[in-house]
Amino acid sequence: LVLLVCARRGADAAHRYLRLRPSPSEHLPVPDLREDPDPEYDPREHDLSERVLRKKLGNGFDGDFMSVSAPAQLLAVNTTATAATASPDSPAHVPAPSGVMPAEIRRLDLSQTPYGLRVKVGKKARRKFLQWLWTHTHCPVIHVWKDLGVRFWPRYVKEGHCFTERSCSLPEGMFCKPSKSVTKTFLRWYCQGFLPQKYCTWIPVHYPIISECKCSC
Repeated sequence: LVLLVCARRGADAAHRYLRLRPSPSEHLPVPDLREDPDPEYDPREHDLSERVLRKKLGNGFDGDFMSVSAPAQLLAVNTTATAATASPDSPAHVPAPSGVMPAEIRRLDLSQTPYGLRVKVGKKARRKFLQWLWTHTHCPVIHVWKDLGVRFWPRYVKEGHCFTERSCSLPEGMFCKPSKSVTKTFLRWYCQGFLPQKYCTWIPVHYPIISECKCSC
């Protein structure tokens, strides 16, 4: 009876966490996975052979979005301008718009007032206003490195974030939200069963990363 009660308590404790195998999420960026803190579920040193894991991941390895070792941004913990110490919503992280100005902004008729009156707008003033409007309403993807923990390989992912500190519309009310994503493949250390009888192995998992943001309600 005592053994049965202990087994029951161990199972209840394990169920307090989400399953160790990640499940698809509609929320981006991906929320942190609730992990069982027991180090017995961590991979051992011999399970972390880079040569073996690179071969297992194959063409799924993308050096632009994943890293085996901690990127410089995460290592520079004493530099406030890095992603490790500053929020993705910090104005310092918002890049200026680049490329071709959107047609809906470029074609705005600034000479028409709300009351039907027409005013003359100089080329220089028009150009400055349209540039300001584009800067205020554009929704860039801001990339920040994230440590996924020892149970993912590669351990580090460069996530995309949408800037949400201010409204992106005039009048205010709309905000930048994810509109597109790309999926990268990582390896996940996945354990089945409970201690002391358990089986663990690396399995491929899909990790969505925000690739485009747009201004929306």
